[in-house]
Amino acid sequence: MNFDSFKKTDLVKNITVLIDKNIPLVANLANISRLLEESFSNVLWSGFYLTDEVGKVLYLGPFQGPLACTTIPFGKGVCGLSALNKKTYVVPNVHEFSGHIACSSLSNSEIVVPIIKNNNVVGVIDIDSKKFNNFNEEDQKILEEVALIISSLF
Repeated sequence: MNFDSFKKTDLVKNITVLIDKNIPLVANLANISRLLEESFSNVLWSGFYLTDEVGKVLYLGPFQGPLACTTIPFGKGVCGLSALNKKTYVVPNVHEFSGHIACSSLSNSEIVVPIIKNNNVVGVIDIDSKKFNNFNEEDQKILEEVALIISSLF
């Protein structure tokens, strides 16, 4: 398969072809973070935060972009709320989101999707954009499908 050009409409298909359950999780997530970065426009940061064993803290996982926060407690910021509430958040303007954790001042909008396995959040997909209002319902639907596929790796 040619991965030279990516479209978000092909993201689910590309990830399904790309993942290999015989290699470590981190290797799969590293490549998926690149596919995410290439599939959406105006992306500043794309990647994963993974849940600790107790399910109370998210730790930085594979990503594309500038340096990021290394730990996020459940309930804090967009990622932490997504993990706590098992809910996708589409944030058109992160500067208006109460409790937003600003890892980069360049981030203006964000989408966070929980990855759920056996009713437990095992991580979140996080994509930040330099552009305000960069994510929509179509993006949410695609990324929720991606999260479901990724959950099979845990």
